[in-house]
Amino acid sequence: MNLTQTIFEVIDMRSFSNLWFWIALAVVWSTTSHWVLGVPFDMVGRARKHGDQAMTDLEEMVRINVGRLLYISRVSGLILLTFVMFLLTSLAILAFWYSVEFAQAVILILFPLSIVGLLSISTARLIELQHPRGEDLCKRLTRHRVYTQMIGMASIFITTMFGMYQNMVVGPGF
Repeated sequence: MNLTQTIFEVIDMRSFSNLWFWIALAVVWSTTSHWVLGVPFDMVGRARKHGDQAMTDLEEMVRINVGRLLYISRVSGLILLTFVMFLLTSLAILAFWYSVEFAQAVILILFPLSIVGLLSISTARLIELQHPRGEDLCKRLTRHRVYTQMIGMASIFITTMFGMYQNMVVGPGF
């Protein structure tokens, strides 16, 4: 038995019938909806509830993360966009032209995350332009989180339907 066979026996490449894939999918979307523009969403609730110092902390965290996100997008945005589009296109070809189930699973996670990434850059630009403070900032972050959760729910639904279809078509033993 060689190394490749051992790796493929330990790591089941049939993603949609693997419990670890579904756990990873849940963790990815739970984490993505909790961290809004790099700020944990519980800070928004704390800022709304306690105000004063908690609101100042939230505003500073958002300012730092918005600046960081926009700096990265301005300095290397085109290179990152090119790389991400190449990766997504390669995965889509592997997934849907060559029917590689692992690539199907990965693209069903990464494509919606790329949409959330674009949404984050858009929200960061709006925050930079409008400079919302206090409750207006909390509303903007909450709106971003709701959109992220909507994308996540649609992604989980589509992934679940596609995964069930794959499991019924391919069946056990392959």
